Amino acid sequence: MKKKLIDFGKEFRLLVLNVPAPITVFFVLSVFAMNLLANKSISLPVGWLALDCGIIVSWFAFLTMDIVTKHFGPKAATMLSVFAIAVNLVFCLMMFLGSLIPGAWGESFVESGGEQINTALDNTFGGTWYVLAGSTVAFVVSAVINNFTNAGIGLAFKKNPDGAAAYFMRSYVSTAIGQFADNMIFALIVSHNFFGWSLLQCVTCSLTGMVAELICEVIFSGIGFRVCKRWKKNLVGKDYFDFVNKKAEEKQKELKAEVTR
Repeated sequence: MKKKLIDFGKEFRLLVLNVPAPITVFFVLSVFAMNLLANKSISLPVGWLALDCGIIVSWFAFLTMDIVTKHFGPKAATMLSVFAIAVNLVFCLMMFLGSLIPGAWGESFVESGGEQINTALDNTFGGTWYVLAGSTVAFVVSAVINNFTNAGIGLAFKKNPDGAAAYFMRSYVSTAIGQFADNMIFALIVSHNFFGWSLLQCVTCSLTGMVAELICEVIFSGIGFRVCKRWKKNLVGKDYFDFVNKKAEEKQKELKAEVTR
């Protein structure tokens, strides 16, 4: 058990060091931003449809997960997703502590209602436990679904697994499924129980959000494809792959040794 934990720690450290910093930074920021923006609902002219502002950035998290899954594999992408959630929780804690510090937000300096505005801003940036809990559960589950669906679809393209058709198909399908799962889980945990959304609104929000986020994925997936090609050409992640392959070889040797006993 101790050796497994040490190996896992080294694998995770190598992954963080080998994934290019801009991808990690944008990924973590998108996770933090979409959880913060999920606090604001969008006013719509129809009562059966409900959306929150998290949809404007959540697609970016899935785009970066697709890139990491394609190059490093679904396990690596899931590890990075959990890391992003952990960082998000730390900064949510910092925001909560900041909301407890006596003081006034700039927007509360108005002629009337300033105290209410200040309290509202503290509550928004300080976060609500059920919004944070719901978004955390939803993202972790949807990340696992997205990453392993993406990798599974990639297995079907045996002739040209690194081609554009393979990348776009695995990205579009996994994003659609993952985004629907993310939206639906959050809606059922938070919006249905605490915001009073009906089940119809939860479903329509999940479907509409999925379509909106999928459109963004389609628009920007060409960038993801080019990034993956560049990474492969430049041997990005060589140290990580060497370690993972070495572990796999050691495991194979151990299995053979057990069989021959």
